[in-house]
Parts: sequence; C-alpha cells; structure tokens
Amino acid sequence: MHLTFGPIPSRRFGMSLGIDLSANTKQCNFDCLYCELAPAKTVGKQTYSSSVQDIVLQVKDSLIKHPNVDVITFTANGEPTLYPYLDELIDEIDKIKAEAKTLILSNGANIYDLNIQKTLSKIDIVKLSLDCISQKCFKKLDRVDSSVDCSKILQGILDFKASFSPTLVIEILFVQNMNNKTDEITKLVDALNQIQPNRLDIGTIDRPPAYDVQPLSFEELERIANQFSNQNVTIAYKERPKSHETYGKDEILTLLKRRPLTHEDIENTFDKNSKNILKNLVDTKQISTINKSGVEFYKFVE
Repeated sequence: MHLTFGPIPSRRFGMSLGIDLSANTKQCNFDCLYCELAPAKTVGKQTYSSSVQDIVLQVKDSLIKHPNVDVITFTANGEPTLYPYLDELIDEIDKIKAEAKTLILSNGANIYDLNIQKTLSKIDIVKLSLDCISQKCFKKLDRVDSSVDCSKILQGILDFKASFSPTLVIEILFVQNMNNKTDEITKLVDALNQIQPNRLDIGTIDRPPAYDVQPLSFEELERIANQFSNQNVTIAYKERPKSHETYGKDEILTLLKRRPLTHEDIENTFDKNSKNILKNLVDTKQISTINKSGVEFYKFVE
C-alpha cells in the first residue's frame, strides 16, 4: 500500500512529500459538500490505521529518492488528526526530515482538544480549515460528525495560537450560497481579526465536488479577500484571470494599504512599468517584502 505520494509542487508550500494517514479508505469527521472524495459516513475515530513503522519506512525511501523536499505533509483521505499514532509519528519523522519542514492539513475539527493541540505544536506549519463560524453554516456546509462540537472550534484555534508557536495558516473554502453570505463573511472577518494567523488562504471549488454545489468566481473571491484588510491573504484559483494594468505610485500604495499582495498577484495584474514602480517602493523601504510559509507578500510599511 502506498502511504506516501509525491513530491508534488505546491504553489503555497513548495515541493511537498505527502503522507496519507488513511490510505485504505476515507475516514473523516466532516462530510463537506465540496469534498473531492466521494460522500462517506462521518466517523469520530479511525477504524483502520497504518503502523508508524510502515509509514516511516516509506518516508525514508522517498527522501532517498527525492532529497530536495520543502515540506513533509501529514494529510489523509479524511482528517489526519484522527490517526491515533500521530504524536509518535511526528517524533519519528522529525528524526529523518533533515532540512524539510513538517506540515499538517487539518479540517480543524479537533483543535479544541488539548491533546491534539500539544501534538500539533510539534509540527512546523499547521494549516487549519475554518469555513464557517456559525453552527448553522458548519452543519450545512461541513456536515460535521456528532463527535465534533463546532461551537468550540474558534476558541480552540484562539487557544492554540496563544499557547503554541508553529506557523499557523487558516484556509477558507467558499461555496456559492453557503459561507459567502454577508453575515457569514462578517463573522469570518471578525474571527480572523482575533486569530491573526501567519497566513490566510481562501479559495473555492476547483475539482468535481461530492455534492451539487457551485464555486465562486475569482472576482467574488477577490472582493472577499479585500474584506480581510489586515491579513496576509492568498487566493487559490485555477486559471485565475490575467490583466496587466498600469498603476501609479499612489495607486500601488493604496492597494497595499488595503491588504498585502502576493508575488502571484503582482505577476497577474501589474504591467512592466507598475512592477518597476513597485521595485522602487521596495528599494526606498516604503514597501516591504515578507515570506509567510513559502509565499512572498508585498506589504505597506506603516
């Protein structure tokens, strides 16, 4: 059984070697409407788990074949924090990861569990989903298992951020007529202002979903991104539109005061002259560049 996959290029994390902690079958405490996996009954714990030894052997073999890995990613056909030996596995991977960082892609459902928090604190980059704040939205969009108390998820994230120091990335996947409603976006903006993650990734459906739901356009995602005014926001969107516009110095400063822009944003929207102006603003220290978990941002200097 293949317990590792890749490495594959990730726009937001570099070359990623994946570890599938539920390679045999889907085991998840969410049954999200947008999931690219087939619908499945939610579970509160794994009923089948690979051994730590088998996973480590495959990771060692992969690292010998592919030594230039940026991140070793804990993921699953489902939710990786349901893997019962995660704490032990992280310790073993730390012994062999060399210069690579560890990353987990979690739906965040168990983040209010103190034991889960302590385990995740050992990982270099923790990426948590937070599609909704209201319980009504959570239950309709993410279709949570009865073992999950979604009313505790936000506080769990806040506690984790306050107590531990891994790089924290929050991901929101927007679905038409679900969490893109005004009141839900307002709640998310307020929540992210409290959390202050290192990076916020927003996106929408880009693969055939498990259920009949629709994606947002890039333009709508961009309007939503602009509401997270003090966050380092990336917009994940396949075939995002390219429109090389001319911006003056004041326009560029106004754009970056609203929110930091990624290198990808600049490449897709700035013409050559605008890029030269931006470079001058960086050289004169009116604009700074920062790297957040592998993504470069241009940020206004207060």
